[in-house]
Amino acid sequence: MKQGRTPATTSARGEIDAFLQQVKSLAPRNPSGQRGRLVFALDATMSRQPTWNTARRLQADMFKEAASIGGLDIQLVYYRGFNECRASGWVSQPEKLAGLMEGIDCQGGHTQIEKTLCHTRRETEKAKVQALVFVGDAMEESVDDLCKAAGELALLGVPVFMFQEGDDGIAEPAFREIARLTRGAYCRFAPGAAQELAELLRAVAAYAAGGLKALSDASRKSGATQKLLQQLR
Repeated sequence: MKQGRTPATTSARGEIDAFLQQVKSLAPRNPSGQRGRLVFALDATMSRQPTWNTARRLQADMFKEAASIGGLDIQLVYYRGFNECRASGWVSQPEKLAGLMEGIDCQGGHTQIEKTLCHTRRETEKAKVQALVFVGDAMEESVDDLCKAAGELALLGVPVFMFQEGDDGIAEPAFREIARLTRGAYCRFAPGAAQELAELLRAVAAYAAGGLKALSDASRKSGATQKLLQQLR
């Protein structure tokens, strides 16, 4: 059963800085001249209902940032309810993805993170996926099974960016381990850190789409993007 969430007591800015520090060691994943591909996965179970509308807005902003770069295709994956885990097609129009987000509401159910990792592995076996971004607040699965699935993604060179909403003590070590195994990064955020999360989502989209050049072009748009650029150089 999911633990009740309580407000984070540590500095949201400190969590953001730690995330950016991890990301600085990653190299651009997409070959020059090719469109990047990003899987964006969401926990849409009932525990996320209180902040779902805010999350939809932030994720829509990320889609728009990716479109402004012009080199990123995004696939939306979400799970909820009884054994429901769905994936959209690959799309480049932010309006279409935002529309898909509007049609999703939260339903009670258990987490399906392993399915999300395995789905991303199958997608990158078809055509290279530059990164997986996951946003969720809980973990109700076997950690060893998740690590196996994460290891398979690591062998294919797909970093996973794990964003944890709230401070569930069971989810955090699992999320951190998935990020570590895939050479991705982990960051925890609270509702009060919404602006920082939005900046990070846009920065990851820029990085997946065009590496350092895209980050440089986007650096004037947010402090998080500027800081990410400084650490990647």
